[in-house]
Amino acid sequence: MTRFYPLLFVLLWSTGFIGARYGMPYAEPLSFLCLRYMLVILLMGGVALASRAPWPQTPRQFLHIGVTGLLVHGVYLGGVFVAISHGLPAGIAALVVGLQPLLTALGAGLLLGEKVRPRQWAGLVLGLAGVALVVSNKVAGTAGTPQLTAMLTPVLLALVGITAGTLYQKRFCPAFDLRTGSVIQFVPTLLATGLVATQTEALAVTWSGHFVFALLWLVLVLSVGAVSLLNLLIRSGSAVNVASLFYLTPPTTALIAWAVFGETLTGLALAGMGVTVFGVWLARK
Repeated sequence: MTRFYPLLFVLLWSTGFIGARYGMPYAEPLSFLCLRYMLVILLMGGVALASRAPWPQTPRQFLHIGVTGLLVHGVYLGGVFVAISHGLPAGIAALVVGLQPLLTALGAGLLLGEKVRPRQWAGLVLGLAGVALVVSNKVAGTAGTPQLTAMLTPVLLALVGITAGTLYQKRFCPAFDLRTGSVIQFVPTLLATGLVATQTEALAVTWSGHFVFALLWLVLVLSVGAVSLLNLLIRSGSAVNVASLFYLTPPTTALIAWAVFGETLTGLALAGMGVTVFGVWLARK
């Protein structure tokens, strides 16, 4: 069963962009995320108490798990949501965040002592090339967008957050209870995101069926399901193997958008998907 975890993680994680697309018209990005974090804390906190899940034994463990939450959820999700809400196309966001596996490979060698073999480097480079092909038509169509540089800043922060968070978790807290760990990760994330939201947003939400569906989807499928799988993968695999899976997110998202929203899939995009899959296979072989 565990051999299917990587594929299930990619599928669930890829639906995050779809959920954001459904919900973003009804709430500002950080306000949307604060509601998401609150529901996750209530849900997982109830599960942890009901099941008497173990909590970390030392303040240092609490601190390390909290820092991973701030980086992986607060900085990464906050950066992506803010960038897209300001008009950055999802294709460009995917391409920028697609640098994460390469940066993780560099960090894994320097900080974790993991040996990245030449075959893995080749797979990572091929994976990035495949992602570029998948989103090339969307990038080309927005090359002249005004203030593109300003819109890139939040997604660059997101790239730093997800890379640093993966390396930090692998180094300092690779294993923790998923029930209590989720609460510990999302509490500081909610506090930090809420603080920024109160200074930058009106905190207004337009409640609708679409918004409620998107919110529940992101809570149950992404923040509980996909994040739990990510924690399990970080616990059991190398940082490079886990990071390489993020290359599969843009192709999978493109397929979902084609099936759900009728978006066009070009021959170049289909070729890019093949290149990406081969690159990830090389990196994880």
